[in-house]
Amino acid sequence: MAIAKGYAATDASQPLTPFTFERRDPNEDDVVISVKYCGVCHSDIHQARNEWGNGIFPMVPGHEVAGIVTAVGSRVTKFKTGDRVGVGCFVNSCTKCAERNVDLEQYMPGIVQTYNDVEADGTTPTYGGYSDSIVVKEGYVLSFPDNLPLDAAAPLLCAGITLYSPLHHWKAGPGKNVAIVGMGGLGHMGVKIGHAMGAEVTVLSQSLSKKEDGLKLGASHYYATSDPKTFTTLAGTFDLIICTVGTVIDWNAYLNLLKIDGTMVLVGVPEHPVPVHAFSVIGGRKSLAGSGIGSIKETQEMLDFCGKHNIVAEIETIDIKDINQAYERVLKSDVRYRFVIDMASL
Repeated sequence: MAIAKGYAATDASQPLTPFTFERRDPNEDDVVISVKYCGVCHSDIHQARNEWGNGIFPMVPGHEVAGIVTAVGSRVTKFKTGDRVGVGCFVNSCTKCAERNVDLEQYMPGIVQTYNDVEADGTTPTYGGYSDSIVVKEGYVLSFPDNLPLDAAAPLLCAGITLYSPLHHWKAGPGKNVAIVGMGGLGHMGVKIGHAMGAEVTVLSQSLSKKEDGLKLGASHYYATSDPKTFTTLAGTFDLIICTVGTVIDWNAYLNLLKIDGTMVLVGVPEHPVPVHAFSVIGGRKSLAGSGIGSIKETQEMLDFCGKHNIVAEIETIDIKDINQAYERVLKSDVRYRFVIDMASL
């Protein structure tokens, strides 16, 4: 086994600190990657602090991993040394399950998360991208288009696919009015991708403090949800609303913004159950739905789409020693719009 360096949470109450650990030996179908950059996702904070339960410690977070291939197994055909590659939210899945569907594998049983999980052998912990290297099965490694810089492209592997998947599934495009709730790490990707798909994009944010950014990134309209007039003005406007926030909102008020047969999709994770009145969906045959990341196939499609349209995240690059401060800034929404760790600082 190779020795790797990274940062880990030793338990849910402790800050992340330097951590040395063993990466598993690569198999014939594995790709060895030197990690160059890793995005910081809000879910890293939830898991490092065990806010979702079932934490496996010590935990090395990070599932927006961008790097360079340094070695490949003898059976690997898709990648070679020197390739620019990425690793997203999962690194394996059950290939024998009766419900297996490669187009929907993120929803199938047997997913192995990039971190806070165990390998397919059932014993070896998975450690994420806050580290100098990672070993991943070939079928779960992604290719970055040559025109996308690795640092700004890293967040596409979670933030990008989390917004691309529902926009694609619910057919955002010309003639469709799409609202993005929240102008943060997820929301700003929804603005860019929705605009590139040809939809008319509106941002619904707590205040107008990021309006200039939103319009610059592709939104046609920008409204403050703290203004009650917003919900009167926009009633019955949208074909699709994607909610990226995990804070308390008036779900019924947002559902009232949908057209007949419109859909509101949750990609943010609220802390408490979502209270919805039956008539908020019955009146207008509206739908309240959810969406989670994407399959490997769809994630590669997203990367190719972003390469075609030159889409990357708006980022602030940090040194790994500043990760705990970055966590606190994420919680205060004090980043525009995604932190990315430069692993050369390790």
